[in-house]
Amino acid sequence: MSPLHDLHRLQFQSPWLDNLRRDELLNGHIANLVDRGVRGITSNPTIFHKAITSSSAYDEQIAQLKRQGLSIEQIYWELVVSDVIDACSALKDVFEQSNGDDGFVSLEVDPHLAADASATVKMARELASRVGCPNLMIKVPATVSCLPAISEILANGISVNVTLIFGLPRYRQVLEAFVAGVQSCHRAHPDKVKTLRSVASFFVSRVDSAIDPQLAKAGYDKLCGQAAVHQARAAYALQKEFFDSSSVWTELERIGATRQRPLWASTSTKNPHYPDLLYVDQLIGPNSVNTLPEQTLLAFEDHGAVERTIDRDVPTSLEFLDQLRTLGIQLDEVAENLERDGIASFAQSFDHLLEALRTKVQ
Repeated sequence: MSPLHDLHRLQFQSPWLDNLRRDELLNGHIANLVDRGVRGITSNPTIFHKAITSSSAYDEQIAQLKRQGLSIEQIYWELVVSDVIDACSALKDVFEQSNGDDGFVSLEVDPHLAADASATVKMARELASRVGCPNLMIKVPATVSCLPAISEILANGISVNVTLIFGLPRYRQVLEAFVAGVQSCHRAHPDKVKTLRSVASFFVSRVDSAIDPQLAKAGYDKLCGQAAVHQARAAYALQKEFFDSSSVWTELERIGATRQRPLWASTSTKNPHYPDLLYVDQLIGPNSVNTLPEQTLLAFEDHGAVERTIDRDVPTSLEFLDQLRTLGIQLDEVAENLERDGIASFAQSFDHLLEALRTKVQ
């Protein structure tokens, strides 16, 4: 068995692939990765921008859609929905063999809707209907505006990947929105509660990228490269305590509801001086997901350590975060800035992709 299989078999963590390309669906590469232990796929506008603009695999469908008179944005969604349906098919066996816990493909709503809950819910319903696969997860940003949308989408029996989480206070709000959504789903669609799944995408490496310069400027270079892992470990402890102490959740779990899992996102190492698996090896533990860019996935297959680390010495992680606050680093402010930048980045990728499609169509 490969290290990816061992990661799930021995440590109950699910490795997902943070990439989706049509050419890799067609040439069997995705199927091969699934055979090697990949248990899900995540996507975002940046990923689709790279896929569509760097491959000719979409050209024939683009030409057909152009002849049908579709707008540029309509063409985009047709392309993406086609890829997601095919990816869901590639992961169907994983979905069924895991009793619906894994095998998901995440599709993100229009990033321009991050401040519009009602439009986000509307698009989530439309995408879920168009894809029509039980192993689809609709990806929704964890903005304050979209917290009610998260609950409402879940209430409709649609599985959700909550993305762009950068700090602990927002993560707690996401957990609360999740439980509220499952409660509402139980009231409106009790038959769907047992099949409802959710992950909370907690971004990792970008936290160090934001905090390290502040530490270096203040003369605390030795503390660099640690904030992201310590905060992720604190997040893992937070969700466990949240579910374990909630009487509301205990009742929902009794009737078959499944806990929202933390998903470690942005796990490739941005600083070349850091170990390439810093945000993988240090965040391994049960009931969690790590979505890996392919380069990081291959590195883990080559030299990753399948060892539980996620809850190693949590008090030290909490003390480290307190130390950062003592040094004047405003973690909440860092999280807010990263969220704003993340939304802007995805929106920009979305716009650039539409412009690239317009060029192809012309």
